[in-house]
Amino acid sequence: MAYVVTDNCIKCKYMDCVEVCPVDCFYEGENMLVIHPDECIDCGVCVPECPAEAIFPDTDPSAAPAWLALNHQYASSWPNVTRKKIPPGDADAWNGVPGKFDAHFSGKPGEGE
Repeated sequence: MAYVVTDNCIKCKYMDCVEVCPVDCFYEGENMLVIHPDECIDCGVCVPECPAEAIFPDTDPSAAPAWLALNHQYASSWPNVTRKKIPPGDADAWNGVPGKFDAHFSGKPGEGE
């Protein structure tokens, strides 16, 4: 089992989860984060830290197999991030908005460290 980041992270990107990860398995995209499933040690400490409630175990129905594949794909090409950054100014407005993946997902990498 691994944890995965799902669509509610898109345009929120709070990054509270990054600071508590003991193995630094978060990777940064332009407008969301992903977890590298091969690096995640399944500890779950990131889950309660996510204000957007976007992190789920890959066995949870909210984390459909497509999310595991997406996290793996983009963690392999996006830069690693280990420190919390300032979230977007409108992050709270985007929290919980449905349909963000189809409308706003970007495969572009973030800045990383």
